[in-house]
Amino acid sequence: MCFLATPVLAEPITIAALGDSLTAGYGLPTADGFVPQMQAWLDEQGADVTLINAGVSGDTTAGGLSRLDWTLTPDVDGVIVALGGNDFLRGLDPAVSRANLDAILEGAAARDVPAMLVGIQAGSNYGPDYRADFNGMYEDLAESRAVPLFPDWFAAIQGGDGIDTDALQSDGIHPNAQGVSMIVDEMGPAILEFAESLAPE
Repeated sequence: MCFLATPVLAEPITIAALGDSLTAGYGLPTADGFVPQMQAWLDEQGADVTLINAGVSGDTTAGGLSRLDWTLTPDVDGVIVALGGNDFLRGLDPAVSRANLDAILEGAAARDVPAMLVGIQAGSNYGPDYRADFNGMYEDLAESRAVPLFPDWFAAIQGGDGIDTDALQSDGIHPNAQGVSMIVDEMGPAILEFAESLAPE
């Protein structure tokens, strides 16, 4: 008789993925998007976790903050906060983005909903000071709010010369199905660990 040595949560866990087009699965068939692929990965691990896709294409950190109330429904046990990419693309002040993310984390805490933060790393478009301020806000917030952090959404498809274009759609911004699969494989263990931390003791 063979038993699978995979972690299994004793109670079902529901996690909302609050994000933008990367979370929503922009440009992909539904099954190839981030949330369905991550759900399949978690299922393969034997984890009784349900991911809710709360991603809205084009959303900024301000948009995510405005949606917090109706995202954190009573059935949600935890929230993954994956926002900031559109703030960077629009050149928004990192101080504003940081304040919005902080308010999201504060709002989740006030509702007793644990949060996990997923960062995104800015390029050099707006200069080194902007890049340092933007990229540093995720680690600073994770530390100040005592929440787990996955530092870079695109870590799995980063190469020596930047993001692997073979893992991107034709727009050069959003991952294709294979790119999402690579991201899921890289991020999955962190999300599983977060889910396990939500299980009642």
